[in-house]
Amino acid sequence: MSEDIRFIDLFAGIGGFRLGFEAAGAECVFSSEVDKFCQQTYEANFGEEPAGDIKEIEESEIPDHDILTGGFPCQSFSIAGVSKKNALGREHGFEDKETGNLFFDIARILKEKRPESFLLENVKNLKHHDGGKTFKIIRNTLAKLDYKVFSKVLDAQNYVPQHRERIFIVGFAKERYSDIELSEGLLGEKDSGIKFAFPEPPDNDLAVKDILLDDVSDKYTLSDKLWNYLQDYKEKHRKKGNGFGYGLIDPEKDRITRTLSSRYHKDGSEILIKQDGKNPRRLTPRETARLMGFDDEFEIPVSDTQAYQQFGNSVVVPLVEDIAQKIVDVIEAKEREEKQNTKVQQQ
Repeated sequence: MSEDIRFIDLFAGIGGFRLGFEAAGAECVFSSEVDKFCQQTYEANFGEEPAGDIKEIEESEIPDHDILTGGFPCQSFSIAGVSKKNALGREHGFEDKETGNLFFDIARILKEKRPESFLLENVKNLKHHDGGKTFKIIRNTLAKLDYKVFSKVLDAQNYVPQHRERIFIVGFAKERYSDIELSEGLLGEKDSGIKFAFPEPPDNDLAVKDILLDDVSDKYTLSDKLWNYLQDYKEKHRKKGNGFGYGLIDPEKDRITRTLSSRYHKDGSEILIKQDGKNPRRLTPRETARLMGFDDEFEIPVSDTQAYQQFGNSVVVPLVEDIAQKIVDVIEAKEREEKQNTKVQQQ
């Protein structure tokens, strides 16, 4: 039945959402991504170039769909993004005219197309940005559009060897799912009615060493100059009593890494791999792909710099796949319920 479920891929990046929902059996009928390098990677892997800036696309031009997906730009809400913009005297959150208002493009599409469900993703800090006001606006906007909304911060470290907390927001249209409840997976919970549940963390012993390549070019090893700078920087902040600085991973001891970010291309400092007899190295683009749950069949047609930015901005594919399957399960359960009710009425 899921092959009849259609979804759209907004702020598509390199297709992390698409991979997850296609694995759950749904069909992508539209994609949008403004970055030309992301478009290049997306086309190399899916055979189609996404439409451009969503702000320039009329909602009436978007195909009908059952599920809307979108990891709308998060720089305006992240802790690092807010700090940087404050330091530069720039606006952040919804006041950021360039990226902060893109949530409302999602809202206008939901209003026009009325998909049954949606899945949105953003940084954990979205929930607390501006004293919680930003998230309240988002929830209220979605509620006014007549969607029942569920949200949860999930850590991807049970899917990939990376500590990566993100907030996921799921909604179902009240006209069809007025009685839907959030299942917490509690023992003894009544198994009646339509329920949605965020996935429970799977048992996974995947470690950093499992995503590392056997043969890595010396170009990924830090120069003496950069390594000395990073050590001095960390020591300076240690003396100030804070934890700023590089993150060094020992593949034989450490299971997970810090969070991969789009700035990884600058110096790789958040995730450095310890090497015997020489300076640490940064991850290769293929290793960052693996760290985000992309398989080795995924093509990387862009430069290392662009690849680091793209994977740092992406979603963790197997986690999205699990959420996608939960959403698809609800839609299919509702369809079975309605067919059964129709059958009973006809008897």
